[in-house]
Amino acid sequence: MTETTAMDSHVIPAAYQAAADLLAGKIILVTGAGDGIGRVAAECYAAHGATVVLLGRTVAKLEAVYDAIEAAGGAQPALFPLDLATATEEDYNTLAAALEQTFGRLDGLLHNAGLLGERRPLASASAKAWNEVMQVNVNAAFLLTRATLPLLEQAPEASIIFTSSGVGRRGRAYWGAYAVSKFATEGLMQVLADELENTSRIRVNSLNPGATNTAMRRSAYPGETPTDNPDPAALMPTYLYLMGADSTGITGQAFDAQG
Repeated sequence: MTETTAMDSHVIPAAYQAAADLLAGKIILVTGAGDGIGRVAAECYAAHGATVVLLGRTVAKLEAVYDAIEAAGGAQPALFPLDLATATEEDYNTLAAALEQTFGRLDGLLHNAGLLGERRPLASASAKAWNEVMQVNVNAAFLLTRATLPLLEQAPEASIIFTSSGVGRRGRAYWGAYAVSKFATEGLMQVLADELENTSRIRVNSLNPGATNTAMRRSAYPGETPTDNPDPAALMPTYLYLMGADSTGITGQAFDAQG
């Protein structure tokens, strides 16, 4: 059998350092903001001047991030509890309407929320679990992006970051729906970037965090020593680069947060 190869990906220069005011005045929506990479990204964006909209399904976790941002001197965040597994089209429209009324625009959207699902052969995969992963990882990203595109168009320039994975660029056995959903995520990114490239100031890219010390990684690799992988904070230069003006003009590209 011919071996498949991973799609081309990019890594930012190791020397990249974001300016302290990189995101000053920007409104950025982060999904899965309650913990893991999403929490760290939200706090990092706030530390660089952004007003962050925290979206997640657990109110207590979002409130903890809210408090941490305010305690660090960041702009007052906005909270929007939403379970992407059950959210309807109307829920996304309601979110977009609330953002329009409150802010009038959106400068950035980080699709960070994701569901791992089952780790088993496709032959024994559960249809229910498969659909749940697709709903959170693909359908929710599509619906949220579609609902907020008019707000992103209102910004002087805007950035959408889709969270990818190594198994979404080269499939691997037993990664099932998660891997397939991340291939779909890459396709969603490419199609949207191509549609907007010549008609919009919105740039669209994907970002593979790589092996990171998060709850999802520990669930996927229970035998792995968690501290062998970097903490989310170590990945933030790439998250800042793609969200800030330093990546202006870069769209339709697949990035890796780790070299």
